[in-house]
Amino acid sequence: MSSIVIDRVSADGTTLECDVRTSADLERFFTDESFRTEYDVPIDDVPEGILAIPVLAQVCPVAWANGADVYVDEVDETFAAGLEEVKASLCSMHDFLEGGTLYAKETTAVEPDASGESGLLFTGGVDSTCSYVRNRDAEPTLISIRGWTISPTSDDDENWAALRDRVTAFADGHGLETAFVESNMLSFLAHPMLLAHYKRYVDGAWYSSVGHGLGLLGLCAPMAYARGMEDLYVAATHWEGIDLEWGSRPDVDDHVRWTGTLCRHDSYDLTRQERVDAIADYVREEEPNLQLQTCNDRMDGNCGECEKCYRTAVGLRLSGLDPTDHGYPFDDEDYSEIRAALEEGRWVLGQDEKYMWEDIRGRTQETEPTSPAEAAFFEWLDGVDLDELVAESEPPLSHRLLRAGARNTPASVYNAVYPAWTTAKSGLRRVRSDR
Repeated sequence: MSSIVIDRVSADGTTLECDVRTSADLERFFTDESFRTEYDVPIDDVPEGILAIPVLAQVCPVAWANGADVYVDEVDETFAAGLEEVKASLCSMHDFLEGGTLYAKETTAVEPDASGESGLLFTGGVDSTCSYVRNRDAEPTLISIRGWTISPTSDDDENWAALRDRVTAFADGHGLETAFVESNMLSFLAHPMLLAHYKRYVDGAWYSSVGHGLGLLGLCAPMAYARGMEDLYVAATHWEGIDLEWGSRPDVDDHVRWTGTLCRHDSYDLTRQERVDAIADYVREEEPNLQLQTCNDRMDGNCGECEKCYRTAVGLRLSGLDPTDHGYPFDDEDYSEIRAALEEGRWVLGQDEKYMWEDIRGRTQETEPTSPAEAAFFEWLDGVDLDELVAESEPPLSHRLLRAGARNTPASVYNAVYPAWTTAKSGLRRVRSDR
């Protein structure tokens, strides 16, 4: 029987560490690292049932993909009940998930000292900034996590420092507290092997399409318990009417909970352009110099040339703001560059991006252009087949062949080769983009 066993859960000061043992058929999905997470508050007094949540939040989706059961000594009963609802949502969303059962020797519930505090997962992008704007009266602690888009390796130290500095500056300027969490959740998992097996079933990657709602919120459990945090907000990526297979949705995030804390998927009632509108209203009323950070390529500012930077800049213009004032160098000449990049397939697009450009297109149809270049772009966007643009931007065949071959390759070999291969490919992409 396929199984994952949480062998040891320990807290030492601000460090959480867990050992995991699996049946032979699941070993390929895990590396030889223990699971580790570092907080900036002591967690020694957090109950073991809460301490088990971060690792369970990472391994349970892997178990469900393989019909495996998970065993743990102790788990918070509120989290265990919510986890069943998360499993039902993800299994309904993804046909390849089979499900499985969580077995605990003991389920517990130890009430924390409730402080009424709230938290918000925060990067400074459109979604999390909109969530701050909408929930600013609650004065949420801004929580930033290292381990997904910023890896825990030394190669990403500068990116993590840049994010910490930026979030700290934002918090200081708004009278807020910060919380920083560092984890090896994607190097503890053999993420390349998960991609090799399951990328063919999803529009994004494993963590974005399956794991990140439960995973990121679950990482916060010991810190939230230690702080007495009652509400934990995570900003929506998508919105009502979009039925994408995505790891963070209301039917996932709103079921994640543990004793003393409820998680809330925020601003799902607004499209991305409407979130930019909310930010624009806030800028005009309270903070004219607000800076956003959405770049796919940099953490110390916006490159102004990637798809996400351009998309955000156009959105800011449509909301009546000058993108250059808020972190995005942009002028009318950039409209032709955006069109060329989309038509030539320079950016790999998914259904995610298609819906966001559709959202922008809906607004351009209601907006009077301010220049001939803008008018030409609006006219082109109104007539272009976005599905065709997505299809023409598929990852190269070499990517797909590598993943297909990996399914029959020893895990130790593939996990060693994949990072070097992707680093080389990433370097080539950066050289082309610099030119």
